[in-house]
Amino acid sequence: MLTRTTGNSWVTTSWLVVAVCCLVMGCLAYRVGAQHDPERALGFQKRHGDEIVVCGQMYRIGTPVKLWMDPGGFDAYRTTRHFSSFEKRDWNSTVQEMQAGKINFVTKPQESSPDRYGLRFGSQAQELFTPEQIQQIRSGGWTLELLQDKVDQFVLHFDVCGTSSQCFFILHDIRGLSVHFMLDADGTIYQTLDLKERAWHATKSNDRSIGIEIANIGAYPKDQANPFEQWYARDDQGAYLIFPPKIRGVERFGGKKLRPRRPELVTLKVGETIYQQYDYTAQQYAALVKLTAALSDIFPKIRLDVPRMPDGKLLDRTLTDQQWASFSGIMGHYHVQGNKSDPGPAMDWEYLLEESRAQLSEIQKQR
Repeated sequence: MLTRTTGNSWVTTSWLVVAVCCLVMGCLAYRVGAQHDPERALGFQKRHGDEIVVCGQMYRIGTPVKLWMDPGGFDAYRTTRHFSSFEKRDWNSTVQEMQAGKINFVTKPQESSPDRYGLRFGSQAQELFTPEQIQQIRSGGWTLELLQDKVDQFVLHFDVCGTSSQCFFILHDIRGLSVHFMLDADGTIYQTLDLKERAWHATKSNDRSIGIEIANIGAYPKDQANPFEQWYARDDQGAYLIFPPKIRGVERFGGKKLRPRRPELVTLKVGETIYQQYDYTAQQYAALVKLTAALSDIFPKIRLDVPRMPDGKLLDRTLTDQQWASFSGIMGHYHVQGNKSDPGPAMDWEYLLEESRAQLSEIQKQR
């Protein structure tokens, strides 16, 4: 209880009480705020299931993503085979199967290293970076700013496997290769490596690119045999996916009937050959749009455009060395290598670009 005495002691006491009350309320507010502010909260942090990882940072893209560290994910950092039996998981067993002709790693001599990825610009490091930057990069310490300055291509592949599980089996276990992303038939994205890593997916573009393998059995010359009858059936709504026996990962789709976005075979020329291919699923396009826009936001040098001819149409053949060196944006594997046709005639490039630009605009509006 306050009592008035001489001078200003009553006033002084009042202000002291007010100050103590403010301090107590401030502490309570901080404690309450810390419980609701993710940036101040301690302990496990909530994941949303739509994050990709670049230089150790998580970026939400708004569509389901499984990371290499998630249950059900695919880890390209592992030197063991993903699908081998537990007893044959070690590198020595892998080498024995190489010698028996059951495994054929692309890197030669294939027994030399279990790695499926490498260091970006490793062979050119002394020309491109300062000694301090080289030491930083060698230790895995790419900064986002440095990576943004170097990565400027997004390369699209079809996997000729039909599911991302089957794709990882072939890439990781059999061929000793890697890719940053896989896009399954149901639209689920799998990230296998941090984007700072040099994945092995597109020869000379590996240093400067991000790669994605899209689940699709692929494109075939019009006048040659193809496996479409084993992979597609038809009903009154058009074509839908079926899966041959022993294809891995079909159970992940939960019995969904997945359809090409366009129901009929797409026939177009790639290079000097006319190819046929069934389109990617609507779920794949929706996820690819979200990822493409996000990558363009993260890496401003990845322009939302494709290689084009002088008349503005999509370039349907491989870039010359000079064109490749100067191109920054989204491209097919066939734009990099003349012996490739992916992502094939079915890729609706203009639709992908239009939707990705709209998505990027939405990302930027939310800032």
